Amino acid sequence: MSMFNNEISIDNREFLEQYLNGYEYKTSGLSFSAQYMWRDINKFSWDMMGEYMCISGISHLELEDGIELPFMFPPLTATGEYDKDALRETIYKAKEHFEKKGQPFSLRLVPFHVMEIIKEAVPEMHFIDDRPNYDYIYLTQELIDLKGKAFHSKKNHLNYFKKTYEYEYVELTSGMADDAMRFISDFNKRKEVPAHEMEMLKMEEQAMEDVFKNIEAVGYSAGAILIDGNIEALAIGGKLGKKTITEHVEKANVEFRGLYQAINNEFCRNVAAKAKYINREEDMGIPNLRKAKLSYKPVKLIEKYIGVFK
Repeated sequence: MSMFNNEISIDNREFLEQYLNGYEYKTSGLSFSAQYMWRDINKFSWDMMGEYMCISGISHLELEDGIELPFMFPPLTATGEYDKDALRETIYKAKEHFEKKGQPFSLRLVPFHVMEIIKEAVPEMHFIDDRPNYDYIYLTQELIDLKGKAFHSKKNHLNYFKKTYEYEYVELTSGMADDAMRFISDFNKRKEVPAHEMEMLKMEEQAMEDVFKNIEAVGYSAGAILIDGNIEALAIGGKLGKKTITEHVEKANVEFRGLYQAINNEFCRNVAAKAKYINREEDMGIPNLRKAKLSYKPVKLIEKYIGVFK
């Protein structure tokens, strides 16, 4: 169920980015590249309520008995500031809108620094820690250099790959969309994961076809590693605030030892000029994914919270 009337589209990108970039939200979901990529899977929609933009979606991490419960991101400002009274008015308008549609109201994916602003405006809201949705933040240069004992294993895998395989890192363009989709399809066929994780991968695969065709129009930063002329790894990211690139997707053929380390390293090298930080998104509560993200030694985690009325 889409809660609001307006869709996320390339046509309204400029207007949406006034609000998505109007404040340093620092969370992976609040960028146009993320909103566009996951718009159909998460049924994102938006509307203006008072001074602020409201974006709604559904979460696939909190489905109750197969029922899709909508949520709202924190209201977005285009000015870099929030007025306490205006914010309170918007949240209550949104709550009324949800309830008229027969849906419970909640704010989700609320970063800590925005939660504090909302609590001042609406003290009757109660916030719950949302650890599966914490974002992992890394220094781009650290992921390029891989210096020190903490990165010793990853540096070894990367060096092995470079010594063993002839490869080429190229910018991934919309003209390579068909090849990229073949790679994604083959990648998912090789995966052996629990059913719910495979369901997420299949939903992601559906989203990627449109993403590959619109890399330039959306403004993605994307690259691929070719071995014998075939895509064997790729990474896609998008701008988040002034100093960060969010890496939305990173895939590699595990038959090539060190290829995951290589695609991560090459992607970081190629976005370093425009990104001091890399946001590698959340771990969704998946143990192996959490272990992998922690192994790259994040410099910080962006805490997120769920807001409900007491």
